[in-house]
Amino acid sequence: MWSNDPEAALVMHADGAGSKAALAYAYWRETGDVSVWKGIAQDALVMNLDDVYCAGAWRAPCLVTSTIARNRRLVPGLVVKHLIDGLEEVAEELRPWGVAVGMAGGETADLGDQVRTLTVDCTLATRMARADVVDNGNIQAGDWIVGLGSSGPPTKYEASAAHPGAMYNSGIGSNGLTTARHDVLAPAVGKCYPETYDPALQDTAYCGSRLLTDLVEIPGGRGTGQMTVGKLLLSPTRTYAPFLAQLFKSSRGIQDHIHGIVHCTGGGQTKVLRCLPPGRPVHVVKDTLFPTPPVFQMIAQEQLKQEEGLWKEGVRWAQEGQKGKDTGISEAWREMYQVFNMGHRMELYIGGGERHANTVIEMAEALGLTAKVVGHVEEEGGVNGGRHCLTVHHANVAKNGGTQKFVYT
Repeated sequence: MWSNDPEAALVMHADGAGSKAALAYAYWRETGDVSVWKGIAQDALVMNLDDVYCAGAWRAPCLVTSTIARNRRLVPGLVVKHLIDGLEEVAEELRPWGVAVGMAGGETADLGDQVRTLTVDCTLATRMARADVVDNGNIQAGDWIVGLGSSGPPTKYEASAAHPGAMYNSGIGSNGLTTARHDVLAPAVGKCYPETYDPALQDTAYCGSRLLTDLVEIPGGRGTGQMTVGKLLLSPTRTYAPFLAQLFKSSRGIQDHIHGIVHCTGGGQTKVLRCLPPGRPVHVVKDTLFPTPPVFQMIAQEQLKQEEGLWKEGVRWAQEGQKGKDTGISEAWREMYQVFNMGHRMELYIGGGERHANTVIEMAEALGLTAKVVGHVEEEGGVNGGRHCLTVHHANVAKNGGTQKFVYT
């Protein structure tokens, strides 16, 4: 556009941390922990960065501006400083891994009449060669789906010398935080911090049983293997940009076999349905997903507790292997896959067979990033009226080892 180069494209993207900033505000007020603000800055950046890297825009530096809107009466300049410094620190930590992010300024607006606490957003711009575009319109029957884990111990680029304090990541990302916050946290949180929710929604706000500082056991976590509920929900959104940068410039010949990359943000595991090409319908089958991370198990359990007896009855029903008795537990899990990433927040659609899928997995694991084949793409076959469809196999419904299939169109 600006260069009049027909072989180049301008990429711009705007996104932010969403309602996660309100949760960070409550946790900061409760504990005084200012580290949450660097996490929010990372959330705002990664929600932009990983989207443009999915499109193949990895060669040129990215320019980022930040926009913070705050209620000055509640959010002091110290918080703004931690947000700005945190954004610059995250950008600096990514550069040694081939991810060039430059700061181009920003805006801090005092909007107490309009903003209850604060919003934290970024806009990112870069330039790319049209030949580098990853077009999800190429997703087709026969593709293998490789998922990149959203939770777990730090990757090599997260645990570098520049970021020695990296800890277990819950995998929550920056989507579904309004649902998570109100379904998990107890009414006492809302009473202490009424500025964190819409007063018109008082009857549905903070309906859970957990406090911000309650401890949750984390398998494989650092230290004691425990995290507070607040920190679990505030885990910074993991970026996959360092891995994608290495993948795109690899000499192993994998680039021509990448048919699509989906960032499982809005829409969770059903996001792919928005990305499939017109024409011949396909059936996306996700039948070997990652085990459900603890944070999503906690959210689902809290949701089910709010329906009297459903959680206990659902577990009993599953343990006994009863059939034909829908207690609502299945529907709750079905909706979880439409909101949250449930264990992998990015998926690559790889053609050419298992060998190329394994190459992607090997390269991810070399960076300490968990990856696995989570499914495949097949012909739709006319079963769903000639429409694209997705089947998710959920292994947690039946405690006796069975699975539940959720179909989405």
